[in-house]
Amino acid sequence: MRGNSVKNRAVQEAIGDPLAKLHFIYATMNAGKSTLLLQAAYNYQERGMRIAKFISALDNRAGKGFIGSRIGLRAEADAFGPDEDLYDAISRDHANGPLSCVFVDEAQFLTTEQVWQLARIVDALDIPVMAYGLRTDFRGELFPGSRGLLAVADELTEARSICHCGRKATMVVRMGEDGKALKDGAQVMIGGNETYTSLCRRHWRVAMEME
Repeated sequence: MRGNSVKNRAVQEAIGDPLAKLHFIYATMNAGKSTLLLQAAYNYQERGMRIAKFISALDNRAGKGFIGSRIGLRAEADAFGPDEDLYDAISRDHANGPLSCVFVDEAQFLTTEQVWQLARIVDALDIPVMAYGLRTDFRGELFPGSRGLLAVADELTEARSICHCGRKATMVVRMGEDGKALKDGAQVMIGGNETYTSLCRRHWRVAMEME
């Protein structure tokens, strides 16, 4: 019996902490993703735990290297570009003092390789990672980062936002200067409420079919 106990403990140590998971919290615009991130990060810090926060360098709406929410919350974060090795950065930080969680905002801008780096942080370092971002772009297509996270994340959570009709908003439209939905253009264009609108699938289709 004791031998089995030792064996089970060895197996557990080999596979890591089961509480460490890669989470992807996704939604459309205006669902409060950044607010949720900052609240969760505060909960860790309030208990004296060390955390790391990242945000895509593409998003400077709150200032470069800051995560900001629509309700006015703001916190410093490390800005990452497509060439940043997130596993290496966290591994070095973790060596200076144990990290309890890693938070990533605007996770849709991660590269596929960076998604796997986040998974490695969970698997090799036993640190939970919570990534927040959009699922699809204004054309209804997955972002590279979102596609990767949907494929490999341990936990998927949808944050709810509402269409003007009251239904759950699942799509995003990019508005032109004439107030009409744009059907073409670069996938990445940073903007706020004046540029993007969250809609249910029905009203997204209506907006995209309007001439």
